Amino acid sequence: MFYKDERLALFIDGSNLYAAAKALGFDIDYKLLRQEFMRRGKLLRAFYYTALLENDEYSPIRPLVDWLNYNGFTMVTKPAKEYTDSMGRRKVKGNMDIELTVDAMELAPRVDHIVLFSGDGDFRPLIASLQRQGVRVSVVSTIRSQPPMISDELRRQADNFIELDDLRDVIGRPPREPAETPRNVAVAGK
Repeated sequence: MFYKDERLALFIDGSNLYAAAKALGFDIDYKLLRQEFMRRGKLLRAFYYTALLENDEYSPIRPLVDWLNYNGFTMVTKPAKEYTDSMGRRKVKGNMDIELTVDAMELAPRVDHIVLFSGDGDFRPLIASLQRQGVRVSVVSTIRSQPPMISDELRRQADNFIELDDLRDVIGRPPREPAETPRNVAVAGK
């Protein structure tokens, strides 16, 4: 439930939202996402959290980060840590939970409603604390993927659960296909 006069803030756990949308088979159109929540209330901030690999020549997320930064989102990034696990596999770690939590706690006195785009159960204590401060909290994730992308505890703690799949027609676009070679090209001389 949203009220037109309430002050809203969005907190987007980038990797979690990406994984949930991918599991449902669509990409997020962030311009439409921002417009949708501006329509639902007085949007004060839209935070987007992600870790970036700094040593890679090209990061596939860099164009998105740059676009979001120029189009009304407050970007919160940090370098991802790269390591090799015990099996010799290259792993990347870049958890943004603490940064998101601190920002939400700092903004709580200035908002009426926080929308958290994540299914991570680690955020349950954050939601409980925000609620004790009088802030309503909606969580956007999905239970329609296999397995569900939201923890049961987080969904129960939230004032409102928004099924990401229900937003597909409002904020989604079909996933991009890899560039294909043109078909039915006439070959000279045949």
